[in-house]
Amino acid sequence: MELCDVTLREGAQMPGRDYTVEQRVEAGRAIDRLGVSVIQAGFPVVGEEHVEAVRRLAPVTDADVSALARARPGDVDAAVDAGADVVSLFAPLSDVMLEHVFGKDREAAFGMLEAGVERAEDAGVPVRIGLMDGFRTDAEHVIEAAERFPGSRLGLADTIGNRTPEYVTSFLGDIEAGGVDLSRIGVHFHDDLGVATANTLAAARAGAGSADVSVAALGERAGNTPIEQLVVAGSTEREETFGVDADALIPACRDALDALGEDVDTRRPVLGEEVVRHESGLHTAVMLEHPFVFEPFDPAEFGGRRELVFGAITGRGATRKLIERVDREPNDELVASLLDRLEAEGPMGLDGALDLARSVEA
Repeated sequence: MELCDVTLREGAQMPGRDYTVEQRVEAGRAIDRLGVSVIQAGFPVVGEEHVEAVRRLAPVTDADVSALARARPGDVDAAVDAGADVVSLFAPLSDVMLEHVFGKDREAAFGMLEAGVERAEDAGVPVRIGLMDGFRTDAEHVIEAAERFPGSRLGLADTIGNRTPEYVTSFLGDIEAGGVDLSRIGVHFHDDLGVATANTLAAARAGAGSADVSVAALGERAGNTPIEQLVVAGSTEREETFGVDADALIPACRDALDALGEDVDTRRPVLGEEVVRHESGLHTAVMLEHPFVFEPFDPAEFGGRRELVFGAITGRGATRKLIERVDREPNDELVASLLDRLEAEGPMGLDGALDLARSVEA
């Protein structure tokens, strides 16, 4: 399953965000280091910042740069004129979106998509079709879309973020049973129920060909499938990194967030500082020799590093291990002395604790 990163476009839709062109370009280049197949750099009809981000990123990234467009001539022209490698063309498909957003019937939506595809392809730019609210659409209509657009990849959006892994598996199975090759299907999940990563993994298991992701889930409301969680979960579960350079994962994501001026919660999975920091006496004692006992993944495999913290709550077991690590005999007097020093001078990292273990006197 290939990945399309939507951080720049989805992130810009969060309340209060006004990324500059320079921020978008710097973040886009950091994202490109991950090895994703596509970077959705903007929605050109919205404004010049989006146009310039697409125009400046397209020539310099290994990933294809896509531009979002509604199924309207002006949107398509703006995406093409911005120099996008791919036009991401979207229209609603569910009954509720057709009635309350589009104001037209499904046949009209299909007609506008057909015209949009033709317009972009006549300009020499390939198209990916996004079916807005696709996961709230009857399977028969998705099957019809696949039949009407046999040469295009179709993206199914969980627009309001209310689907679960069980539903995703069942729905994709239904459209596959209707003759749709799931390798043509892309998925786009929102994390409103906290299951965007699980939904994307379910889609991967079912055979979906691509998925939208974003760094640290940046995106509307609760955000989108976080690329860092998907890659680590995929690697842990099935040794699958979805084409992402695992060594670059954490540093590239942090660089992208820094470029956009976005903070990372210290307890955020994978990227947060506290998720790889251990201070409990029992934990640090074991992790000095067997870190896999208390951590779900080795952060070093993804460009990060664990941090062991020593101080007032460090126990005798961890203290003995520290003394042994510096080739000293951990007698009771030395252990007690080091415990006192750690309590007085901590908290500190492993290097500082080892320095104390070398110098402390019984």
